[in-house]
Amino acid sequence: MIRIAITGAGGRMGKTLIETLHETPEVKLAGALEDPQSSLIGLDSGELGGIGRNEVVVVSSVSQLSDKVDLLIDFSTAQASAINVTDCALRGIPVVLGTTGLNSEQLAVVEQAARQIPLCMASNFSTGVNLCFKLAALAAQVLGDEVDVEIVEAHHRNKVDAPSGTALALGGAVASALGRDLQRVAVYGREGQIGARERQTIGFSTIRAGDIVGDHTVLFAADGECVEITHRASSRMAFARGAIRAADWLVQKPPGLFDMQDVLGFS
Repeated sequence: MIRIAITGAGGRMGKTLIETLHETPEVKLAGALEDPQSSLIGLDSGELGGIGRNEVVVVSSVSQLSDKVDLLIDFSTAQASAINVTDCALRGIPVVLGTTGLNSEQLAVVEQAARQIPLCMASNFSTGVNLCFKLAALAAQVLGDEVDVEIVEAHHRNKVDAPSGTALALGGAVASALGRDLQRVAVYGREGQIGARERQTIGFSTIRAGDIVGDHTVLFAADGECVEITHRASSRMAFARGAIRAADWLVQKPPGLFDMQDVLGFS
C-alpha cells in the first residue's frame, strides 16, 4: 500500500484527493498540508474532505509529515510547490506535481529536485486529456500546414492562470508535431483591426465562468472541413484518479523528471 500525502487539503482538488484516496484500496492518505497561514491547520483531514475522521491532521510543511509517507501529491500554488519539492528532495520523497503557472525560476527548482527524487509533473493528470495530447499531435502530423489551429479552454471563475497549463500543453504538442516554436507562433486573444490570419499561428482563447471544471478544444480548420478534438471534465475525480495512477507508477522509479505521457506509455 502506498502512503500518500497531499497539499492544498482544503482546496477543491485537495478535498477530491482525500475522497478518492479513501475510495482506492491500494493507497492510503498519510499526510495533509495547507498554507501556514490557513485556519485549517490542526483540523482532521478526513472531516475536511467529507469522509469522516481519519486521524490525519492538517499540517503546514513537509518537515512535519510522518516518516511513513511514501509520496507527495501537490496541487497547490506555484510558490508553495517550489518549496514543497525542495523539501521532498531533501527527504527523498517522490512527488506527483499538478500545479500549473510556474515561472522559469520555479521550474528550475523542480528540475533540480528531479535530480534527487522521481518527480512526475503534468499540466493535467486526466487520462482522457493525455490521450487528447497524443491525438492532437497525430492530427497535426496528418493535416500538416493546410489547416489553421485554434485552442479554446474554459475553467471556473477562480482559476488564476490563463491560458490553462493544459491548453498550453496542447499547443506545445501541436507545435512540436508541426515543427514550430510555440513561443513564436502563439497568439493569445485578438482585438481590433488585426489583418488576415497568418497560417503558422496557433491561437488561444480563454473563458472564465461559473464552476466549469475544465473544457479544452483543439480546432483544425481547413477550407471545406474542420476537425475538433475536445475534452470536457465533469468532475475533479478524473484528475485525482490520474494523479493516483501516476503515484503508483512513480513510487519505484529512479530520480528523474517524468510526465503523464510516460505513465501511460505514450513517450
